[in-house]
Amino acid sequence: MVPLIHSSYLFTLRFASDRDFIHYRRLTYMAESQSVYGGVEGGGTKFVCAVGTGPDALYDQVEFPTTTPEETIQRAIDFFRGYQGPGKLAGIGIGTFGPVDLRPDSPTYGFITTTPKPGWSQTDMFGPFRYALDTPVGFDTDVNAAALAEYRWGAARGLDTFVYLTVGTGIGGGGMVGGQIMHGLVHPEMGHVPLPRIEGDMFPGVCPYHGACLEGLTTGPALQARWGANARELPPDHEAWVYEAKYLAYALAIYTYTLSPQRLILGGGVMQQQHLFPMIRKNLQEILNGYVQAPEILEGIDRFVVPPETGQRAGVLGAIALAERAARAG
Repeated sequence: MVPLIHSSYLFTLRFASDRDFIHYRRLTYMAESQSVYGGVEGGGTKFVCAVGTGPDALYDQVEFPTTTPEETIQRAIDFFRGYQGPGKLAGIGIGTFGPVDLRPDSPTYGFITTTPKPGWSQTDMFGPFRYALDTPVGFDTDVNAAALAEYRWGAARGLDTFVYLTVGTGIGGGGMVGGQIMHGLVHPEMGHVPLPRIEGDMFPGVCPYHGACLEGLTTGPALQARWGANARELPPDHEAWVYEAKYLAYALAIYTYTLSPQRLILGGGVMQQQHLFPMIRKNLQEILNGYVQAPEILEGIDRFVVPPETGQRAGVLGAIALAERAARAG
């Protein structure tokens, strides 16, 4: 086995032959390949932290409840400080619940802003990791991180424009347009689009801001409030899924018309009910009514609306991908 030599030392070498240079390149590659990345999936209920380089190389992982900002962030920092696995930690990525400030020129860049999560409004998520660990830090929404994981290793491989929607306790939307992660004035808030109501549906919704927006009608809390049961407790033939599939299809039609995605990826706890997918696809085709003349919709709808391939690990894997990007950017 060839011993590793730190790359900074290798640059001081002089080469007597091409063979020596090839040997140098091999050693440099081996040294650089030892970089690993830390990922933080910051959820309103729990945090997941991991170290690795991708789905097949996660060397350490931990999860713990989301409590106060001080306690939760410190626990995550301590996890990375205590990492003793293979490789050198070259960057940290954070994908967090929000809303968050993603404007690099803002004095509150990296902050969670107006979240309804008690005690977490105006919390600096970026700064504590950057200063405590002295490493590059990538920062984005949890759903954009999950979208990045699907782009790297999952259902969005080879695409440059797609939407990732997570349906769970809340609804988050993100993805890419033209190969760029969706940012802008702030970041996408796809869960709060207003929807046409199904005839006779008088359910007021549960969103504290908009009542019966997409999030107010289709999340886990909305199912609980309307039907008195959570998604896992409702049988596949329950009336709840008729409403769920129709409202989600309305939202997907909006995203299809406005963003023209090559694929719609639906994750989150509610979407663990696999019988929802064919119902949503059928409703989406009916709502679009042949207007969007794309074979992916007309003939291959089962490949247009899909579950994530990275599954429940999408968030933390996406955070690792954010860390890798941050490290490369310096």
